[in-house]
Amino acid sequence: MPVNKEKIVAKLEALLFIYGEALFFKKISQTLDMEEQEVKEAVMSLAESYKDGSRGLQLVVDDEKVQLTTKPEFGKLLEDMVKGELHEELTSASLETLSIIIYSAPISRAEVDYIRGVNSTFILRNLLIRGLIERELDPKRANAFIYKPSFEFLRHLGISKKEDLPEFEQFQQLIKSLRQPESNSDGQQQQAV
Repeated sequence: MPVNKEKIVAKLEALLFIYGEALFFKKISQTLDMEEQEVKEAVMSLAESYKDGSRGLQLVVDDEKVQLTTKPEFGKLLEDMVKGELHEELTSASLETLSIIIYSAPISRAEVDYIRGVNSTFILRNLLIRGLIERELDPKRANAFIYKPSFEFLRHLGISKKEDLPEFEQFQQLIKSLRQPESNSDGQQQQAV
């Protein structure tokens, strides 16, 4: 495989890993500034590299999109791990993520990742499984989700609405200032978060 093609496949792999959900070829094409046919060729190369029996990942591909997933033969291992985690207390990373969602909802995974500085896909999945948060389609972007605290979580805390959380209004003002567009040196508006 030529060096340039290897770099393209590596970029594709990194993009699929960090996104954590199915991505449309069109979106990948725009993100990587490539033709869709080049993206499809890179997907096929990456899929072929995952066919090696020593790999734990695979690509699920259809006509319009692709997703990086674990191989089915590791399902039991991953299921046991998740079940074990559900009986453990929340980690500090889970509590941090939950706090961000509670005070910032509705919030996208990309925003959570930006605030935390790391990929939060695994933690979000665990919080969803535990019923502490909910996700729904983002009304602004059809291929993304937004997260918010679940009704069950609020009930467990003994509050009727998230506005009853400690210092909620202060955090809302901070979040609002972070989300408002800022003017850059060219005078153009840009999103802060």
